[in-house]
Order: sequence, then C-alpha cells, then structure tokens
Amino acid sequence: MAPLLNVAGLQAWYGESHILHGVDLHVNAGETICILGRNGMGKTTTLRSIMGILSKRTGKIEFDGADLMNVTLHRTARAGIGFVPEERGIFATLSVQENLMLPPKVADGGMSVDEIYNLFPNLKERRNSPGTKLSGGEQQMLAMARILRTGAKCLLLDEPTEGLAPVIIQAIGDVLRELKKRGMTVVLVEQNFRFASKVADRFYVMDHGKMIAEFPVADLPNQMTMLNETLGV
Repeated sequence: MAPLLNVAGLQAWYGESHILHGVDLHVNAGETICILGRNGMGKTTTLRSIMGILSKRTGKIEFDGADLMNVTLHRTARAGIGFVPEERGIFATLSVQENLMLPPKVADGGMSVDEIYNLFPNLKERRNSPGTKLSGGEQQMLAMARILRTGAKCLLLDEPTEGLAPVIIQAIGDVLRELKKRGMTVVLVEQNFRFASKVADRFYVMDHGKMIAEFPVADLPNQMTMLNETLGV
C-alpha cells in the first residue's frame, strides 16, 4: 500500500540559505512518526516545506496520491494536512470557544466542539477565557483542537511539549494516542524521548538538512549510542 505522505529528495531554502539537502520520508495512514535532531538541523523547515509555507523548494511531496509541490498553502490544507507550529498560532484575544468556531471545514470527519471538549477537558473548563489567559499547555491544546475541527487527516506537530509541565505533557500524549485509535496520521517534531517513545511508531533522525537514520520505536534502545552522538543527549 502506498504511504499517505511521501517526501523524496526535498530541498528547501530560506532566501539564499540552503537548509534541506534531499529529505526522504514516508508516513503510512494512521501512523505516527517522530523526527529527532538538534536545533537548526531542518526539522521545522521540513514541516513548513510539506505544508507549503516555505515555497522555495524542490523534490517530491505527495499526499494521498496527489502532487503537492506546486500547490498553494490553502490547497495543501484543503487536501487534509494541518500544521500546529511551535508558536501555536491561536487568536489570543478570542475565547477558546470562539477559536474553535473559526476553523474552516476542509473534509468530512472534523470533530464537533463537544467532541473537542471531551478530548480536552481543560479547554471545556476554560471555554470562555481569551487565549491570553490560557497557560502554555492550554494554548497548545487549543492549537491542536483547531486543526482537529477542520477534518484534516494528517497532523504536523512542531515541538508540542516544549516548556510544558509533566501533567500537561501526559495529557497531550493521551490525546495523541486517542487520535491514533481514530486513524489520525501524525508527523511529530519532538525532543522529549520519553514522550515520543510512547506515541511514535517510527523515528527519523535528522542532521544537517537530511535524514541519516530511520528505525521503529522497538529499536530505540539499540539506537541510543548513535542518538547520543548525533543529538548530544
């Protein structure tokens, strides 16, 4: 079976800076992959390139059998890919409820507000609070929830647990496991090994703009020496 998302030979630039040097990765439907790598190695650029935010790129990006290389950002979203950036991108002056009412529907299967509140009880409690009053963890939950409202089939998550309290990290892990049960496909950029090992099916290791290793989660213990050398963990 062909992968849901297939990236081959992806190269990308910020201005004259050549960041990605032939990235290859694939994600099967319903699978969660995690991209590991030190800061500045191209992880976020990979997500931004897949989404079409970074337009100066070459190579191949296919999603659900369709070529996305020459597709505009809003059409990538309409194809069923949702991106949750590290900075979260919620509307800070709007309430939780208002944030959840804004996302457009891109496909059937988007969650209702009630389903969102069942998945994120914290958001239900804070539904009338503006984004500025939410904790970092609640903002992260809201950013994810807004994408789930759209009906996207594939979720790109950039460092979702960075700077969050352990109890919130556990809650986000619970959400990702529930989404997996529902068939959601996830591409995760994450530095927290313990968290990632509980939600990911496979790992990719990125160094200087390319993937240098790929392995299933079961092989993580055998890869620790390589990861220590590559990531400095």
